[in-house]
Formats: sequence, structure tokens, C-alpha cells
Amino acid sequence: MLKLPQSSTDRKHFVIVGALVLVVTILLGFALLAILPVKAQSSVQAEPIRWLFQLHIWLIAFLFALVSVFMFYALFVFRRRKHDTSEGEHFEGNTVLEILWTVVPLVLVVIFSFIGLQTLQQTTSGGDDIRVEAVGFQWAWTFNYPNGVTSAEMVLPVNKPALISLTSTDVIHSFWVAEWGPKQDLVPGMRTQLHVTPTEVGEYKLNCAELCGLTHWNMVATVRVVPEAEYTAWMEQKIAEQNIEVVSR
Repeated sequence: MLKLPQSSTDRKHFVIVGALVLVVTILLGFALLAILPVKAQSSVQAEPIRWLFQLHIWLIAFLFALVSVFMFYALFVFRRRKHDTSEGEHFEGNTVLEILWTVVPLVLVVIFSFIGLQTLQQTTSGGDDIRVEAVGFQWAWTFNYPNGVTSAEMVLPVNKPALISLTSTDVIHSFWVAEWGPKQDLVPGMRTQLHVTPTEVGEYKLNCAELCGLTHWNMVATVRVVPEAEYTAWMEQKIAEQNIEVVSR
């Protein structure tokens, strides 16, 4: 019996494709979140960044599923059958679809721009209970506190808003502790700043996130977030060590 050719306007195709797009989106979204875990979770500023990153992951999964499912479904269902020499189905352009795939992406861009600006505002504001200057140079870091303490590691008290001033002595570097979320460039001749309120005690790695020369890969420093009492004791010890050093000179 001769099988009638598939019609691209049959509603059942859109139902099937819609279900497949939903399934592929869910599977791909969870797979991407597993492959690309978001480290940002150890500061107040990290939460909006993590949320925005995960939102983008789900949007990417949906857009990939939307394109790939339609494409592979069409290639399989509407392929030319063996011994079929007939012409393919003729159809004209669809004005409604053309308007939709122009307007919907535009609306999505505007929405995500608004969300991005809100996230940027949340991550670039905060208090300055603790102040510290981070100086980047090829290829290391040094940290200066207002009371004259200088250290090769950054130590901050937990749950205290910190204002980190950033300067570079040579080329552009970038300050990034992945678990804190935001990153900020260090530009020669300028003073930039970063607000952060660490929420978890622990030891973290500060990376330079801007290609800055031969051993850029090794431009790392230790960042320790400690209880306030331990921070106070560390600061007193550093002051005492520097006073002894000054006297010995």
C-alpha cells in the first residue's frame, strides 16, 4: 500500500517536537550544570552571579534543543524515501513565524540585559568595614592594609564587608577568587575596587584572570577567610613582626 507523504503542517509534528524540545532541554540543562559546576557560593556577591550563570545555562540548553530537535526531526521524518521520485511539498514563508523569531530573541536580550545590570549593581556595592589594597605585578600579588601591614597572603574576617582596592605596577591583571564570584581588572595608572563579603571560613586561591605574560598561569596567591577573633590575632602578630623588623634595622 502506498504511504502518503508526511505533511509539514500536520499539528502532530509540532506536538512531538515540542515534547522532544522539553525533554532535551531538561537533560542537557542538568548535564551542563553537572559538567560546569558554579564555584561562586562563598560570598554575599556570589549568589546573584551563580543564579544568573545557571539561568544562562538553561537558556543555552533550550535554544540548542530548539534548533537541533527541529533540524534532526525534519531530516528524519521528511527525508526522501526509497524509490520516491516525487517533488517535495511546496510551501511559502510564514509571516507570523518570521515576526516571532525576530521579536522573541529581541525581548530575551532586553530581559537578560536588565537582569545583568541588576546583578552587576548587586555585586559592585557593599560596605567597607575592612579595607585592603591588592597590588598585582608580573607575576605575583602583595596586600597592604591601612595600618601599614603588608602580606603575601590576604586574610579577611568572615561575614565582614571588605573593600579591596586594586592597582597594577606593570600590565593589566585581573583579581578573581572563583568562590566569591565577581572579578575585577587591575589597570596600570588606575585604581579599581571590588566589594566582597565572604560568608564561609576557608582557604581560597586568588588567580589572575587576565593573560599578563610568560608565567601568567602561576600568578596565584592564598586568601584566607577566618573568624574575626583569629583575624584580629593575625593582624596583631603581623604588626608586632613588622615593629621588630623596624627596630632591628
